[in-house]
Amino acid sequence: MGYVVRATWTATEASVDAVRDALARLGPLSRQEPGCRLWLAHQEPDRPLVFELFEVYDDEAAYRAHGESEHFRRIAVPTLPLLASRERAFSETLDL
Repeated sequence: MGYVVRATWTATEASVDAVRDALARLGPLSRQEPGCRLWLAHQEPDRPLVFELFEVYDDEAAYRAHGESEHFRRIAVPTLPLLASRERAFSETLDL
């Protein structure tokens, strides 16, 4: 099974460009992590302040390692205070 994270980052008008840039830099580095199976971020066309992230890791430990990675601390952590809101939901894949 995989550990799934669905996150919604909502930017402010003033931070939308910085948030988009941070996600563009974070994606390639996150995809290279050993436990990362999938990492996608997208911006909603009708709600340009809203960014959706869809991530799949081998397990919860791999997700936790992602949050402790150098690139997450360098790129995402300083970006989080720029957000109007951040929501996350966690689940597991059904490997039938």
